[in-house]
Amino acid sequence: MVSRHMAHRSLGSWLLTPLLAAALALLQACASAPAPGSDAEALAATAPSTDARHRAHIRLELAANYLQMGKPEVALEETAQALAADPGYSEAYQLRGLVYMALQDWTKAQTNLQRALELKPADPDVLHNLGWLHCQRKDYDSADALFQRALATPGYASRVKTWTAQGVCHERAGRFPQARETLLHAYEFDAANPVVGFHLASVMFAQGDAKGAQFYIRRVNNGEFSNAASLWLGIKVERALKDADAMRQLAEQLNRRYPDSREAMALVQGAFDE
Repeated sequence: MVSRHMAHRSLGSWLLTPLLAAALALLQACASAPAPGSDAEALAATAPSTDARHRAHIRLELAANYLQMGKPEVALEETAQALAADPGYSEAYQLRGLVYMALQDWTKAQTNLQRALELKPADPDVLHNLGWLHCQRKDYDSADALFQRALATPGYASRVKTWTAQGVCHERAGRFPQARETLLHAYEFDAANPVVGFHLASVMFAQGDAKGAQFYIRRVNNGEFSNAASLWLGIKVERALKDADAMRQLAEQLNRRYPDSREAMALVQGAFDE
């Protein structure tokens, strides 16, 4: 799952996968210098040379850019170059795991993420990404346990990202009460995040709370990050509440902006139960 900035940039891609934002967040973490007196500083004495780490980091930046451009195979080559320069670079294994997740090669993704965790035990970002991997594989109990470990890490700065991912996984598992509670917690800290708003609306609608869903999905659709999925959910919510005018306006937007989408086809077919 992703930083607020990335979520706001692309609701559509975020609804599908948090990999790109995770990659960018990972690079930001790589670039951060250890605080004086920290454990990271103590480990610096055994770390590779500054030059080797710098070369590896440049390769990792290239890998993230290629992943963002939809070229995962080239991204893999760049992570290989990063590891050739610095074989102990945890972030390179982590990004390599994210690339394999983009390729849906779950076994190689897990191997690389586990290696990243071996190099940085209890790292909350690795735990988060491992949790998301298990969620993708529909191993929801393991995913939840990993998210809980990440959230239990003192000083973990990306809690909203993990609460959101955890809530989405609860939703996918059909655990709607847990999903609602977790996503509401994320919403308390990032009310402007359209991904949190979309999934809150989706969960509430699944629970039969169309009025509650309306509040959150309207905020998403009235902003600049609406997409075919959010407009379609909005149409179904307004239909449940018998607001014909709002339903018509959303349908016009969906047909105008996304005429070839699966959601536009569902609208034409009247498949409101999808």
